[in-house]
Amino acid sequence: MYPTTDGMGTHGGYCGEAVKPIALNMVAEIARTKETRSLPISGIGGITDWRDAVDFLALGASNVQVCTAAMVYGFKIIDDLVDGLSRFLDDKQLTLDKLIGKAVPSVTDWQYLNLNYVEKAVIDQDLCIQCGRCHVVCEDTSHQAITHTVNGERRFEVIDSECVGCNLCVSVCPVDGCISMHQLTEGSDPRTGEPISMEKADWTTHPNNPMRKTK
Repeated sequence: MYPTTDGMGTHGGYCGEAVKPIALNMVAEIARTKETRSLPISGIGGITDWRDAVDFLALGASNVQVCTAAMVYGFKIIDDLVDGLSRFLDDKQLTLDKLIGKAVPSVTDWQYLNLNYVEKAVIDQDLCIQCGRCHVVCEDTSHQAITHTVNGERRFEVIDSECVGCNLCVSVCPVDGCISMHQLTEGSDPRTGEPISMEKADWTTHPNNPMRKTK
């Protein structure tokens, strides 16, 4: 066991980046619940840089707290956070007041997501630096929907017949805007062969759910 006190160790607290998804969920739930949405919210849990601060602010927190990151990197991290947030607001032409809670109306429960919505990832070849991260994550842990070679040359392209629109490749790509998600609005899904429907159907009404609600 390590670290130890006099040769013995125990389980520690839960802190840092691992807490962030839980904290974001709690902030969003407070901000969108009728009985609590008027309360001021202070976001805390896994805030390491300005991007994390943006996430909490957009989900309804009016201020954020930093603990673990300051312990690991020192108080100088606050200057970096403030500078980054300021540049973000300028770039998006937003004020802090406009950012707070901006994402709340787009938060819902998973069962109400539109299952008829079909989108595919698209890689901008002019922006691609051929690092291969998109291919690795898709090949090893997802749907094997991104090539690594085309006509004998290193090239990363999305295979529409395999892409499920999971957004994982967008998340790992180090180049902003290189990979984007494009909605398909007509024809059929190359993966399933099913006609694309513009009628919304969530899990409570979708044919795949044996307990679905019928009209």
